[in-house]
Amino acid sequence: MEATGQPTNLQEKKAKMNQALEMLKERRSIRAYTSQPVAREVLEDIVDFGRLAATTMNEQPWEFVVMTDKAMLRRLPELTGHAQFIATAAACILVICKPTGHFLEDGSAASEHILLAAHAHGLGACWVAGEKEGYADRIRELIGAPEGTG
Repeated sequence: MEATGQPTNLQEKKAKMNQALEMLKERRSIRAYTSQPVAREVLEDIVDFGRLAATTMNEQPWEFVVMTDKAMLRRLPELTGHAQFIATAAACILVICKPTGHFLEDGSAASEHILLAAHAHGLGACWVAGEKEGYADRIRELIGAPEGTG
């Protein structure tokens, strides 16, 4: 490899590309979890990948809320009326966006990066959408997010 970390020959480049494509193909939505906690460093790394997602005009309209408190995790399915699997998760990462012109697209890109990073760390994860749902305001209230964020 060169000093830049880039493969030096075509075979190495192809192997790196195949590894990345396989990871994309293998990611699945997982809704059953073990009781093992997730290290804070791993959660921070996953959130950092969300932060690195593409965003319209680099607006980065997001805030990430990492929820690990068991009582709070049990509260989320109560408020949504579904996604009971969150109650048994070690953590839930909420992506909250300021109301910009493309916050849904930007938040979705960040969410997908989070899912891929969790998969790369060997963790199961599942996306639960919420902005256009009736429970969005209840979730915002639960975590203390400002009104008007999505």
